[in-house]
Amino acid sequence: MQKLTVCELFAGVGGFRLGLENTKKYKVVWSNQWEPSTKTQHASLVYEARFGNQNHTNINIEEVPTSKILDHDLLVGGFPCQDYSVATTLKNSKGLIGKKGVLWWSIHRILSEKKVKPKYLFLENVDRLLKSPSTQRGRDFAVMLKSLDDLGYAVEWRIINAADYGMPQRRRRIFFLGYHKSTALYKQLSETNPSDWILEQGVIPTAFPVENSFQNAISFDLEDDLVTLSDTFNDEGKLSPFLNSGVLVNGRITTLKTSPSYDGNRVVLSDILENGTAHSSLFVSDSELPKWEYLKAAKKEVRTTKAGYNYNYSEGSMVFPDALDQPSRTIITGEGGKSPSRFKHVVHTKKGLRRLSPIELERLNMFPDNHTRLDGISDTKRAFFMGNALVVGIVEKIGLSLFQKIAQVSK
Repeated sequence: MQKLTVCELFAGVGGFRLGLENTKKYKVVWSNQWEPSTKTQHASLVYEARFGNQNHTNINIEEVPTSKILDHDLLVGGFPCQDYSVATTLKNSKGLIGKKGVLWWSIHRILSEKKVKPKYLFLENVDRLLKSPSTQRGRDFAVMLKSLDDLGYAVEWRIINAADYGMPQRRRRIFFLGYHKSTALYKQLSETNPSDWILEQGVIPTAFPVENSFQNAISFDLEDDLVTLSDTFNDEGKLSPFLNSGVLVNGRITTLKTSPSYDGNRVVLSDILENGTAHSSLFVSDSELPKWEYLKAAKKEVRTTKAGYNYNYSEGSMVFPDALDQPSRTIITGEGGKSPSRFKHVVHTKKGLRRLSPIELERLNMFPDNHTRLDGISDTKRAFFMGNALVVGIVEKIGLSLFQKIAQVSK
């Protein structure tokens, strides 16, 4: 089977591309990265430095005509977590239009307008997507699934914590795959017991095996149109009906709570550290140490708002320094910079306490060393990239499983 062609949206510094191209089964033919809040497009500069600028665009995806996007087999992207409600219908439009600036609707628009639709989708987001917004838990995911169903796709999803499968960082993200109704994979999914697909036969459990938590699957239909669904889904404010694994086929949701099943090698924080080569600027000085210790410690204290009101504030303690014999905590975008912080990682080494280096942060997401190193890009910005990135190893394993499943059902 030939390599599958890929369109990478919201590309960042290329985590999806690295994972897919590591398998030797995919070729990225068009990509887009645009950061609306910055003048200098740092992530796009890194992307172009690593992969070249052929068919790479650095403009707002909302302003890119669908006709300019090359045809592709697989559309991928880690799109921003926003409010995905449906804003309005437009007269004579082909579909429903969400709020401007909400980038899910750019994916929707591309899938709607493409004459040759992508056969497959591979998307990523934060795990709270299944529970948002707080007033209608699960509505945002329901809107997405319904819009994909309307466009002719079946979907399988799972929340995966990379550390549960031996990877070096505790990072929980939802990954979902879409299969167009024209594909053999869609046909196979539609003819398979949904629970069997979720537990064993699907693309994701083939890559990341699971056990059933021995709770019954929940099934329900998404019958409403998108506007009605957006307005009324779970409007009583109950718990989200979406569990950590599931499928959507022909408007029917089946969702199941699963647990990871893994007994292979495990990478921990000490395994990814630079031994003796970390820069001196990363070390915590004696004068800064009390501030770090205060921020990491448990607190119960009275604080005062800007308006002069007193309130009771409390929070638990953080492990300090970070445990070396465990996978790391989740990297966040504010990981870089010298200032003491409750959330930054600090490790104990022979030379003393220090923050993590850009290379170590790249390793926690399974990027190549110095992938983000480029003239004019600070270590703080490099840390920001990794706080936004995904774990490359997850993309690689799911990508390989997807390719093998397509080859198997296409025989």
